Amino acid sequence: MKNSWLGLAVVALTGFSLQVQALETQTVQRAPLIESIQLDGVIEAVRQATVSAQTSGQVRRVHFDVEDAVAPGQVIVELNDTEQQARLKQAEAGLREAQAGLDDARQNFARIEGIYQRELASRAQLDQARNQLSGAEARMNRAQAAVTEARQQLAYTRVVAPYGGIVTQRHVEEGASVSPGQALFSGLSLEELRVVVALPQRYTASAREKREARVMLDTGRVLETDSMTFYPYADPATHTFRVRMNLKNPEGDLFPGMLVKVSLPVAERSALWIPAQSLVQRGELRAVYVLDAQEQPRLRQVRVGSREGDRLEILSGIGEGEILVLSPAEALAVMEVSND
Repeated sequence: MKNSWLGLAVVALTGFSLQVQALETQTVQRAPLIESIQLDGVIEAVRQATVSAQTSGQVRRVHFDVEDAVAPGQVIVELNDTEQQARLKQAEAGLREAQAGLDDARQNFARIEGIYQRELASRAQLDQARNQLSGAEARMNRAQAAVTEARQQLAYTRVVAPYGGIVTQRHVEEGASVSPGQALFSGLSLEELRVVVALPQRYTASAREKREARVMLDTGRVLETDSMTFYPYADPATHTFRVRMNLKNPEGDLFPGMLVKVSLPVAERSALWIPAQSLVQRGELRAVYVLDAQEQPRLRQVRVGSREGDRLEILSGIGEGEILVLSPAEALAVMEVSND
């Protein structure tokens, strides 16, 4: 009977030993921890502008309204061009007159120059003909400039979009009279966006050195950013530096004015890390299973710090070099067998 009990005990201890050996463990080690600050950022459009009138006239037609999509080069407003057409015709008539005067001056100069070479005209007559030619050329240049300006003023009656985008505000109605500089439409492009954030002064040096940032939506989705630009001056009221990052919007679901979370690394230190899966949470209790001197799993209460992906920072409770059990469920099973 004694041998029987002894045999059962050996089998139990062997099974328990095998269970302990089967536990998946990991040595607690130190690794770098990047400390970051979380700031609120705002998405804004890189291209946003107000298109203004460059000539005077009455609005004949408005082609778009708020929220309409506009392609680059599309006509958005047409002005009555009666006055500009008349000015162009007048300028073109002046150009024809100047051209005729220039032709006459050239012929006269050629004639006087020929006579002068045969010594049948005086030097004064030649100089006078040359001056008349110079004056005719100047009038021709002035007339050409007048035609160019009149054509440009006529072109200004058809206001075109400088780039593709969305109309955000309409400032005029059909029939209204406008003058140069008066606002017509405001719009922005969704193709080029950026994130703007106010960086506290004490973090500026570190952020400039690292030039790294993580931008996230409230849903946790990480947005892809490009270059970072630091403004060379601080806001005198808040003592913060403006930082902007170009933002990629391949899905087209980001819009100006949206709030985002911006994480900027500001310092680096050494920390103890454990896999998040090894943490036991029971109410307010935070603990892990570690192997004791007899290589038995024991529950140890810990204080948890930062979380980074699938790993947790441990502030206290365990030390570097201790053996951590990765699966709390397996560790608990082994302890139950041991108690039995």
